[in-house]
Amino acid sequence: MKVQDNLKVAGGLKEDGVVIGNTYDKYGSSNPIVRFLMQGYESSLNELTGIVNPATIHEVGCGEGYWSLKWLEKGIKTRGSDFSSIVIEMARSNAMNRKLPHENFVVRDIYNLDPISDKADLVVCCQVLEHLERPDDAILALKRVATPYLIVCVPCEPLWSFLNMARGQYLSDWGNTPGHIQRWSKRGFVKLVSRHFDIVKINTPLPWTMLLCKLK
Repeated sequence: MKVQDNLKVAGGLKEDGVVIGNTYDKYGSSNPIVRFLMQGYESSLNELTGIVNPATIHEVGCGEGYWSLKWLEKGIKTRGSDFSSIVIEMARSNAMNRKLPHENFVVRDIYNLDPISDKADLVVCCQVLEHLERPDDAILALKRVATPYLIVCVPCEPLWSFLNMARGQYLSDWGNTPGHIQRWSKRGFVKLVSRHFDIVKINTPLPWTMLLCKLK
């Protein structure tokens, strides 16, 4: 377990054989390339969130709570959920360390999102779908709780894997990050999501595909 500015990070822990949270401290990395990439990611997510200007946000797959904590600090009513009880305990601890409401973080499987208690003006599900065996079912579950906006983001392949290899990571798996079992190009991901949502805006912060969507 790592701590980044008092933020507990899973750092490759597994629960029930599944990698949870962040495999490494990407937000606090000293690597200049990683820092450049994360700045682009954060700028893109902030832009799309600003377009919606939501009163409520539900971050599905919140991990250790990095983004949910940021939104709570801005005064946005935010709920964070994750399938992992271990990582939710980290998120609650991170919230308490910042004197933010820890009860806003709950254990919830993405496939079992509740249309009443889990709904929000904006649902955010970033860097989650690539870990799932049933991404189509997950998108249907997100459709139940997005009222009406959704932001989804996944690695853009094969660029993601190529960049991992360029920094000497996961070479035996051809750059594929541990736990990633789905791989989409930008075009393939847009096609998948547009079956259920209208695509409002497409951002491509290197090396991700990030979509702002609205219920059809």
